[in-house]
Amino acid sequence: MGMLLEFVKQDKMVPFHQHLELRFRILVGVCSWIRQFSSSSSTLKIDFMDLTRPHTWYPNARKKSRKVIVHVGPTNSGKTHHALKRLESSSSGIYCGPLRLLAWEVAKRLNKAKIPCDMITGQEREEIDGAKHKAMTVEMADVTSDYHCAVIDEIQMLGCRTRGFSFTRALLGISADELHLCGDPSAVPLIQEILKVTRDDIEVQSYERLSPLVPLDVPVRSCSDIKTGDCIVTFSRRKIYKLKRQIENGGKHLCSVVYGSLPPETRTRQGLQATMFNDATNEFDVLVASDAIGMGLNLNISRIIFSTLKKFDGMEERDLTVPEVKQIAGRAGRFGSKFPDGEVTCMDVNDLPLLHSSLKSPSPVLERAGLFPTFDLLFMYSRLHLTQSLYQILEHFEENAKLSSNYFITDCEAMLKVAAVVDELPLGLHDKFLFVTSPVDMDDDISSQGLIQFAQSYAKQGKVQLREIFTPGTLQVPQSQTALKELESIYKVLDLYGWLSFRLEDSFPDREVALTQMAICRMLIERFLETAA
Repeated sequence: MGMLLEFVKQDKMVPFHQHLELRFRILVGVCSWIRQFSSSSSTLKIDFMDLTRPHTWYPNARKKSRKVIVHVGPTNSGKTHHALKRLESSSSGIYCGPLRLLAWEVAKRLNKAKIPCDMITGQEREEIDGAKHKAMTVEMADVTSDYHCAVIDEIQMLGCRTRGFSFTRALLGISADELHLCGDPSAVPLIQEILKVTRDDIEVQSYERLSPLVPLDVPVRSCSDIKTGDCIVTFSRRKIYKLKRQIENGGKHLCSVVYGSLPPETRTRQGLQATMFNDATNEFDVLVASDAIGMGLNLNISRIIFSTLKKFDGMEERDLTVPEVKQIAGRAGRFGSKFPDGEVTCMDVNDLPLLHSSLKSPSPVLERAGLFPTFDLLFMYSRLHLTQSLYQILEHFEENAKLSSNYFITDCEAMLKVAAVVDELPLGLHDKFLFVTSPVDMDDDISSQGLIQFAQSYAKQGKVQLREIFTPGTLQVPQSQTALKELESIYKVLDLYGWLSFRLEDSFPDREVALTQMAICRMLIERFLETAA
C-alpha cells in the first residue's frame, strides 16, 4: 500500500490537459500494478473504503517534522495578526483562508509591505513577478510544494459539514517548516488528536480580546434608536432590505448592506477601511448585514444588534449556535479603530437571555473533522468495480467509508445533485468530478441551468463559447429585489465559467468576456444598493 500512495498526489494548478495526461498515465500504471499484484498474491486486498489513515495521502508533508503553532482566541484578539507577521518574515509562505476576501486582503497586505505575494482562488489569479508567497482560498491549498511558513485561518471550520474536508486536507497536506493555525479554542483538542499520528511538534498560544465587548441589558426596540456605527444583523435578503428601508425612512441615516450572495468585490467595496461604512466622511453610517460579516470583513462597528437569533440553515429554522453568536457579536469594536469598544444587543427582549448565555459559554469542543477521498481513490475504485457512475461512487463512499473516530465523511448532497446531471452525459470520470466540485448552487435555478448548459456543450462540442449562452450588452440596473436576485444569479454563472476556464482553458476560452461581464454585474448591483431605499 505504501508503494501505491507514492502516486496519490493532489492537484497543482497547471494547464488542465497537460495535468490530466500525466495523471492518466500514472493512474493507469497504478491500476495495472494493483491487478498484477492481486493476481500474484491471493492475500492482498486493497480496501478503498478504508479512510482511517488520511495523513498517509500526503507523503510530501510526512517527510517534514513540522512545527505547528495554534493561535486561539476570540474575534479581535490579534491571533491572526501574529501569524501573519511570522508569514511576512519568512523566506517563502502560503496563506489559506475560507473566503476570497481574506486571500485578497492578505495578498494586499504583503504586497504593500514589499513582499511579493500571489493571490490565487478558484476563480482568480494575480501573480507577482518573483513572488515566493501565496494567499489563497483553502480549497486551493498547495500540498505539493515546500514552504518555510504556512497559515491556515479559521481552522475551526474543520468541523463544517460541507467544507471541513478542505481544512483537513490543508492541515494534513501542507508541507511547511512552520504551520500556523488560527481559530477558536474549541478546535485545539481535535487538532492535537489528529496530529498524534504525524511527527509534528505542537504549541498552543492563547490570546485575549484586545478591547472590551459589552453585552447590553436592554434591547433596541425601534429603528429610531439606531445610531451611527450600528450594524443590524438579520438572515434573509428580504429582511435586510426591509430594515434598510425602515431605517432610512427615519431620515437620520443611510445604510450599507452586506450579505452572502453579493459578489465578493461588492462586499469588499461596501466594507473596507476607506469606503462607505468605514469612511467617517461618508453618508452611509449604518450597516445592515447577514452573518456574512462573521468572517473576512474588517468593519468599524460600534454596536452589533441582532434582529433575531434564529436562522434558516437550509434544512430548518434554528437558534444560532454559541460559535455563531460569538463570531458575529465579536465584530463590534475593533482595536485601533474609531470604535475600539464594542457593544452587542438584540431587537427582541426575549432574545437577550440566549445572547448573554452564548457570550458567556465556551464553544462546544470539536469532536470530528470533515474528510473526503481524493479523486485518485475514487478513480481507482471505479476501475476495480467497472463503473463510471460518479453518483454511485460518491453515494457508496458516503454510506460505506471506514473512518477513524476523528473524522466524518463530508455532506455529499450538493455533489450528488451535480453528479446526477453529469452522469447522463458522455464524459470521463475526471471531467464529471470537475463539474461536481465546481462552485455551483444547484438550488439556484439560473445557476444550475448554467452548469447544465456548460456541461452539455462541453460533452457535445469540447468547447464552450460564452456567447452561445450569454449575450453581452443585455444587463440592466435591477429595479426590484427579484431583479437583483436574478442579476446575482447571472453573476454566479459567469463566476462558474471563470472557474472552469482555469481548469479547462482550451475548452472555456472566453474568460476575459466573463470577467468583463462580471465587472458590469458588480457595477449594476452597486448602483441598486446605492439607490435602493
